[in-house]
Amino acid sequence: MINRNLNQHNRRSIRLKDYDYTTPWWYYITICTYNRKNPFGQIINGKMILSELGIIVEEEWLNTAKLRKDVELDYYVIMPNHFHGIIINNSRGTMHRAPTNPKFGNPISGSLSTIIGAFKAAVTRKINRLIKQPVLKIWQRNFYEHIIRNENDLNNIRSYIELNPLKWEIDEYYNN
Repeated sequence: MINRNLNQHNRRSIRLKDYDYTTPWWYYITICTYNRKNPFGQIINGKMILSELGIIVEEEWLNTAKLRKDVELDYYVIMPNHFHGIIINNSRGTMHRAPTNPKFGNPISGSLSTIIGAFKAAVTRKINRLIKQPVLKIWQRNFYEHIIRNENDLNNIRSYIELNPLKWEIDEYYNN
């Protein structure tokens, strides 16, 4: 019988176990809003119209590359309740390989998780300041990431990002 403290969170990483996310590479990411609410705008005639909160997301995404000299951005799209983007992490980080037993919540400078965590935090702070609520949840915990394997993979992802607003009503994240 397993005895668990009901107040204790049982969180496990969804990242590849032995992959070093400080490795310079191209990554495709998806970040969903908390409870899949639609705060970032709406799709009208296949075009995303950003709300004031969506504009904040875009500004902070673009700031990600301005604030981090080792980060470049490629295609991205802000959807009503999620965000897709391609990020190029040129960081050499502080590690040469993935830790064998990392501590949960221990940020590693230059890692993809640290970069995305900073982006999500900046968006949340700015939105909370705007709407004057101390702790409004904007994002779901964590994010989805895909290590882009080759040029064909990259082109397929770019196409998916570009066409995402046109396919909104059949999107897996659609929430009207």
